[in-house]
Amino acid sequence: MVDIIYYLATSLDGYIATQDDGIEWLPPIEKEGEDYGYSEFYNSVDAIIMGRRTYEKSLELGEWFYSGKPCWVCTQRQIQVQQPDVIVTSSSPIDIITELEKRDLQRVWLVGGGKLASSFRNYGLISEYQISIIPIILGKGIPLFDSPGQLEKLKLVECKPFPNGVVMLRYLRDG
Repeated sequence: MVDIIYYLATSLDGYIATQDDGIEWLPPIEKEGEDYGYSEFYNSVDAIIMGRRTYEKSLELGEWFYSGKPCWVCTQRQIQVQQPDVIVTSSSPIDIITELEKRDLQRVWLVGGGKLASSFRNYGLISEYQISIIPIILGKGIPLFDSPGQLEKLKLVECKPFPNGVVMLRYLRDG
């Protein structure tokens, strides 16, 4: 069975980026020497899934942060990839899960964005949510989920506050 973990940071008002895909609001929150559990989380996953816009944004940052792990980029468009571990797909979330199972990949990080997360959520495929709430209100931007979807009950299994106001919440599907 594949566990899909939606792991990301969001503003207090539920945005994961500004309207122009900007994440400039994240660095001022970072504290030197604190990675908010990122290294431990990254080492716990076998593969990565992200949407095209998230992939393109990650390339703008210069360094490819996902080396050594297979990464599925979900898109309906033709794109050029520069990394050997990147697999471009237009497959449905169900078909992607089937492929992950064939490769015996068990923990998979759903990086985003909100549109892709909504697609996986609508199929009931997200088993865990690790959301860091950043103490900032953006007012508008790209939402945590692109579409509302069905009611989904969650169970809080971890709540970790940081001195700078960031709060990491970890939820599992309840039921």
